[in-house]
Formats: sequence, C-alpha cells, structure tokens
Amino acid sequence: MAASSNAEQTQLQDMEEEDAGIEEREMESDEEEEVGMGAENSDDDEDDSSEDEKENEAEIQRLEEQLSINAFDYNCHVDLIKLLKQEGELIRLRKARQKMSELFPLTEGPDIWLEYAQYSIGGMGSPGGIDKVRSIFERAVTAVGLHMTKGQTVWEAYREFENAIFESMIIELCFVDMEATYAEYEEWSEQGVPETVAHQYKKALQEMEKRKSFEESLFVAEPPKLAEYQAYINFELKEGDPARIQITFERALAENCLVPDMWAKYTIYLDRQLKIKDLVLSSHERAVRNCPWTMGLWKSYILALERHGADHQTVSDIFEKALNAGFIQATDYVEIWQADLDYLRRRVDFKSSKELEELRAAFSRSLDYMKQDVEERFGESGDPSCIIMQIWARIEALHCKNMQKARELWDSIMTKGNAKYANMWLEYYNLERSYGDPVHCRKALHRAVQCTSDYPEHVCEVLLTFERVEGSLEDWDIAVQKTETRLNRINEQRAKAAEKEANLARQEEERVEQRRKTKADKKAQKKVQKGNRAGEKRKADQDDYQNEWNEDSETGLLGRNALPVFKPPPPETKNVQQGAAATAQRQSNDKPELRNDDCSVFISNLAYTLEEPESKLRVLFETCGPIKQIRPVFSNKGNFKGYCYIQFESSVSVPGALKLDRQEVEGRPMFVSPCVDKNKNPDFKVFKYNTSMEKHKIFISGLPFSCTKEQLEEICKSYGTIKEVRLVTYRSGKPKGLAYVEFANETQASQAVLKMDGMEVEGNKISVAISNPPRRNMMDKPGSSRPMSDMMPRQVYGSRGRGRTQLSLLPRSLQRQSAPGNKVENGTANERVQAMASESVSAAGEPKPLSNSDFARMLLNK
Repeated sequence: MAASSNAEQTQLQDMEEEDAGIEEREMESDEEEEVGMGAENSDDDEDDSSEDEKENEAEIQRLEEQLSINAFDYNCHVDLIKLLKQEGELIRLRKARQKMSELFPLTEGPDIWLEYAQYSIGGMGSPGGIDKVRSIFERAVTAVGLHMTKGQTVWEAYREFENAIFESMIIELCFVDMEATYAEYEEWSEQGVPETVAHQYKKALQEMEKRKSFEESLFVAEPPKLAEYQAYINFELKEGDPARIQITFERALAENCLVPDMWAKYTIYLDRQLKIKDLVLSSHERAVRNCPWTMGLWKSYILALERHGADHQTVSDIFEKALNAGFIQATDYVEIWQADLDYLRRRVDFKSSKELEELRAAFSRSLDYMKQDVEERFGESGDPSCIIMQIWARIEALHCKNMQKARELWDSIMTKGNAKYANMWLEYYNLERSYGDPVHCRKALHRAVQCTSDYPEHVCEVLLTFERVEGSLEDWDIAVQKTETRLNRINEQRAKAAEKEANLARQEEERVEQRRKTKADKKAQKKVQKGNRAGEKRKADQDDYQNEWNEDSETGLLGRNALPVFKPPPPETKNVQQGAAATAQRQSNDKPELRNDDCSVFISNLAYTLEEPESKLRVLFETCGPIKQIRPVFSNKGNFKGYCYIQFESSVSVPGALKLDRQEVEGRPMFVSPCVDKNKNPDFKVFKYNTSMEKHKIFISGLPFSCTKEQLEEICKSYGTIKEVRLVTYRSGKPKGLAYVEFANETQASQAVLKMDGMEVEGNKISVAISNPPRRNMMDKPGSSRPMSDMMPRQVYGSRGRGRTQLSLLPRSLQRQSAPGNKVENGTANERVQAMASESVSAAGEPKPLSNSDFARMLLNK
C-alpha cells in the first residue's frame, strides 16, 4: 500500500460517501417501516420506546460533550455513531462520520484498491473511460502490486480488463501463483515469450525464493505478527529495494496501525532515504491520525513539513492539533512546544519585527500553557528545569542583545525552586559571561554561594577563580570571607545531620537488639512453662497411680498385711514416658547441621496437607541442578509445617531455583527466597518486584476472580509485545482481582492504558494505569521501631491486645463497669476483682495465674 495522491484520496472518499448514501437510504426505508409498525403497537410499548429514546438522547449528548473535550477518543466516536444509527438521526450521523474520518484514517490496502478499480470499470463506456480505468489500475499496481500475497488479485483484475479489450497482456512479477500466470502468458502470446520477459520471470522467481520463509512465517503466525513483520522489514532494508521496503512497511502497518514504533521507523526511513514530498507528508499524516497520543510522531510531522517547505499556516494548524491530541505525560507537551518554538525561531531573521514578535508571543503562550493546562492536568509542570525559559533567555541575549529581558527570565527561573542547584547558577553565570558584564557575573556568583545547597564547594571555587582573573584585592577579600562563612555553615549542618543519622542508626540497633532479646526470653519462658506443665502432668499421673496402688493394697481381699498386687501404670503415663524418652534419644542422636547458605534456598507457603513434600519438591527443583539434600520441617506431632530447605551441590543452581518463585504447587503459590541466617541478618527482607514507577508495565484492577493468566494475555497482546503477565494472589493462591502486565516498551504500555481502561471483562469493569506503587511509609519498612498497629490506643483491642479471635476471655459480668454509687452485696465488681487479684499474689510479690475455681468463686460469691 503506497500513499495515494490527493486526487486518489478524494476518489476513495467519494466511494465511501456513496456507500454511506446507500446505507442512509436503506436506513430511511427501515425507518419508514418502523414507523408503520409502530402504529400497531400498544400504548405501553410507546411509553417504553419514548423512555429508551430519552435515555439514548441523554447518552448521545454525553458522548458529544466528551468528544468536545477530547476529539481523539476513538471508542467515543464509535459509540456515538452506533447510537445515532440506532435512533435514525441521519444528519447528525453524517456529521459524526465526517468528524471521525477527519481524525482517523481509512486503511488503504489491496482490497479497497481492487474495489475502486472494479467500480471504475462501470464507466468504461463514457468518453475516455478506458484510459481512466487503465490509469486507475496502473496506480493500484504501483501502490499494492508488490504485495506478496494479495497483490495477485489486483494484477489478475488488470489482466482480465486488458484481455477483455484485446489490447495487451500483463505479466505480474513476485507474487503467489506466478508460474500459472507465466504459463497463461505463453499460451496467449502468438510469437512466444520475449527474452526480456523470460529473464525478468527468472529473476522474479529468485527474489520470491528469498522471501518464501518470511511469507510462510507470516502465514502461520497469529495477529498482529509484529515480530515476523519486523524480521521481514530488516531483510528488505538490507536488500535495499525502496519499492519492496515500502510495501513491506505498508503491509505491517495494515495489521499494526496502532503501533507507534512501527510508524516512527517507517517515517524515519522515508525522511532519510526516499525524501519524496507527497509520500513523506502523507505517511506522517497517517501516522498521527492512527496514533495521535504519541508525541514523537507529531514532532516528526512538524519537522517534515518544515523540511519540505510547507506554508506557515499548515505547520501552525498541525501544531494546534498536536496540542489537542491528549498526550499521557507532562513532558510530552514540553517537547512539542520546543519543536514549535524551534520552527518559529528558524523563521525569524531578527531584522523584521513581525516574526520576532510572533516568536516572543509563542514563548509567552507556552509558559502560560504549562502553568494553566499541564500543571492542572498532571499535577506537575513537566519542565522543572525551565528549559523553555532558558532557551528564550539565550535567544534574547544572543540574537536580540536584550540582556535585561534575559535577566528577568533567569530571575523567574530561580524563583521556581532552582536556586538551590549549582548547575543552574553556573548556566546563568555562563550567559552573563558571554553576553553580559563582569558586574552581573560577580553578582550572580555571590548569590550562588548563598543559595546553593547541593555543590557549594564548586560554586565557591568558581567565584574565587573569577576574582583571581578579574577582581581587585577588595573583591578578593570579600569573596574569601563570604566563601569561608558559607562553607563553615555548610560543614556545621553536615555534622549535625551526620550526628542525627548516627543517633538514629544507634537507636535502631538498640531496638533490634531489644526485640531479639525479648523474642529469646519469650521463647525460653515458653519452653520452661511447657516443661513445667509436662512435669506436673507426669507427677499427677504418678500420684494417681500411687493412690490406687495403696488403696488396693490396704483393702484387698488378702487383708492389710498381704503382699501388694502389682498394677501397670495407666496408658497416658506410659505414653508420656515413652515420648520423653524418644525426645531425649533423638536429641542425643542429633548431630550439628552442616548448612551452606550460598548453595541453599528457602521454600515457604506450601500447603500443610502436602503429602511427601520431599519427593514432590525434588521433581520440581532437579531441573535447576544436582540436589544435595531436601529438609522439610515438621512439628513435634509429625505434621508438615509448610516450609523446607533445599541445598544444592553448587551455588550455580540457586538462580535457577529462585526463578521458580510463585509457581503453583497443588493450587497454592510457592515462595522461593535466598537462604539467609536471620541471627546474622535479622532485618533481611526479599521483595521480588520493583516499587517505583515502571512506564513499560501496567497495573490492572477489578478483574474477575475467574480470569486466568492466558485470558489476560490474550486481551493485552493486541496492544503490543507481552513480556510477562502476573496475577496477584493471596498466600492461599486465591486471586485478588489484580494483575501486572509488562510490555516491551513504554509506548505499548501507554497504548494499552488508553484502550483498556474502563473495558469490561466478564461483566467486570476494569481499571488500567501505568504501574506506580505507592511509596512505603517509614513505619511500614522492615526495622522500624513500631508497626502502625501499635500506634492505635490499646483499649481498642482489649487488655490482651489484638488476639486471633479478638474476644476477651474475662466473663461479661466482670467486664461491665458499674457506677460508683451502685453497690452490690459484697462490694462493686471492681472491688471483688481487686480482692481476688490481691489474694493471687504470692509472698514473693509475684502474681499467680488464676484458676477456673478462682473465676467461679468471683462469679458465685454474692
């Protein structure tokens, strides 16, 4: 598909308008039928119809209002046309179609060229009709005749047309089924095949053989076939045939018209190699109509217009369209304004005031636009370094010799938060050095010494160097005094900041040590309490056994003096003794563990019900390398605890094992992380994914829980090359309805955001945005002194804090707070509790735990 001329585009548009007219006439007849049928409907149907019409009219007005704000909303155009067609609003429908066709192009391909040629055959009988049809066929084969698969249809139609008028025979080269065409030509020709035609035929066969593999890959590939087309284009670029390069680009763009990178590569080739004005400008126009959200395409279009001598009004109109295209970043508006300002500056000869005033007005308008439109929309200026104002100041100083205006602009730049940066002051100093005077140079450096906070030493050195070259002794003394004072103040501030940082680090270390000590004390106390409970249970069992033995011996049938009859201990006591013995035996047999963290990984989040975890994990991880041992962790009762350690023979296997992170094992995601000794690194945390903005990745929310990774990849792949799809799940493997999709580049991700945001997936309306996770608060980071939950009032969660059940085990009667004047028989509830608490304190002053009988006495003591 080659770019057609203006006459061709007009004729193609005439065909489209004629088809639209036929469709409108059919709609008018359908409307008449609907009116006739509506007379037979009931009053209830008429009421429902009127309500639907009101709803549709309201929706139409909403869509028109939205298009007035953003005219490049493709989906909004489509919805508006559908509604107008449904309501039979023919005049409004025609206008809506015209507006959409002005913004979004109709793709020209072999099919539409064939239809156009066949349509023109109907006028063969008119004067000059045959020549007109032949010229159309010539343009068609020039545009799409080299299409390897579909160009054949155009050639065949052309040949049949010539056969019908018995004038000539056309042989087409380099397309499918070329052998049959050549055989037909041999049969048709009475004088045989000319030698030149035979030579061209053989050459065409060779060229076709070179491209056969690319055509086969395109045939078997699934849309959009972007990688296959890219390989094909690279091959044609090496071959160097401009016609074939162009037709390959056009074929790729016919199926990937919404891929900005493909348009950019095509337009760059046309700008640098072909340099044909009509072809270049029409391609740039199609590029921005297909991908209006891409700033780079508009910028290239403006440069191409200037390069080919377009009039000033045309360039201005294109720039205004670019401003309304709806870019997705604030910096895009800065770059498009820079492109326009560069164009206007090149028009000025600085001898005529008209162009110069237009340039100054454009600079002023750009600054207002950044402040009023860009900052309000994005919340940022997009030009924090004030590049546009710097360029304006340099133009005023260099071309206009207007240093006063340049200094005013730099004052404005410094007031926008740039006074603390040394490089900004040095830029201003260099401007004064080149176009100003020593007085203002010295003034700028003195201000820089006072204001700079990032590299004050460098600014001070520049001031001293300046005074060495141009200053007097008095100037030197002032500069030395000022720089010393400033550097002393800076050093004091740095010392205070370092001391504060050291204190924070020391406090953090103390908190970590305190937490570690508290954890160790709790663990030791828990072991002691567990041992005491086991000892008390064994002692109670032994006492029961002894009592039974004594009673039997005293009251047995043989009398008090008879020998006692031996009774075995109860089963519970036997089991406890056997368990203690087994534990002691296992502890005595255990050897110190030989572990190597560099060759090991830690596996967690496995299901507790996983059977034979060692064998199943061995199957998963044997592909990463030879395994030395797999050590699953079990509880004292023999239940699997859901995590284990895997040690490989070599550390080379560890990176491959870490890649298996989040792989599902029996429906639950498995966590794989490096094996680290927490005693040496207590704050070690591993988070696999980036927490900052990733412009090539999108974040999707609102997905149905039933959506799979394959379904989401199928939805997203039409917007670019998918590198990774990650569904966010709970630890149990249940989906959260969130996902991250990584594209090959930022442009594809931006396109996906524009097209997918608000899309419905299985009845759920999803939200899509560029991946930009919120910043983590300091209190949420590992190693912070207290978690956020500890900042809440303690009484919110009860006396025990936030428990698992969040239920207090204290009886309700004791929880109620009685009024001070309300007395019960034995005092208030608080007094009874305090009394029992005082009774539960031992002589040593240590509180004793309350038993069930103590609680019963508190409840029943009235």
